[in-house]
Amino acid sequence: MKVTLHKLSLGLAASMMLFAALPAHAINKYGCIYAVDPYDKIVKDPYGNCIRTPFWTPEKNVPECGAVVVVEPAAPVVETLTLGADAYFDFDRATIKPAGRAKLDRLSSDLRRVASVSSILIVGHTDSKGSEEYNFRLGQRRADSVANYLVSRGVPASLISTQSRGELDPVAPNTRPNGRDNPQGRALNRRVVITVTAQEKIISQ
Repeated sequence: MKVTLHKLSLGLAASMMLFAALPAHAINKYGCIYAVDPYDKIVKDPYGNCIRTPFWTPEKNVPECGAVVVVEPAAPVVETLTLGADAYFDFDRATIKPAGRAKLDRLSSDLRRVASVSSILIVGHTDSKGSEEYNFRLGQRRADSVANYLVSRGVPASLISTQSRGELDPVAPNTRPNGRDNPQGRALNRRVVITVTAQEKIISQ
């Protein structure tokens, strides 16, 4: 015990002498909270502890002297893929066309190749023909159709959620300014939007 106390006393004494001998500018690199040598390296006592100055406080500690470095997680990558009626849905239908299935095959391959996908939101949309209630159900069928297809291709169902917006969010006019029908606009509104959230870019198409 006496030997240990003697070593500790010698270590503290040596540290104090070394600190006193250091020039004032040598400790400025760390804001005057640590003693540094002429090479701007923190001086440590015989027990490996950084020598602190009276200006040191716990919140000023640095990693090389035992501070825990908190790494903020990277912001998630959110990607959106819109599946249009040209490849996916005819009027009043929730059946995926062959061209649409080919695109979903590529998407499912993208989703399976990484482990950082946290969520996949699938939202179904319709044009404005029919009642709002009917179109809401149709939009849900379209979203569920895409979800079921992705699951059949190996995408985990636990990552997928679906919802419908029906006719509420058109991306094109359903009618022309003169009141006539606008088939091209209605086709654009028959769509499914897939939003993928992950820690990296996923969608390749």
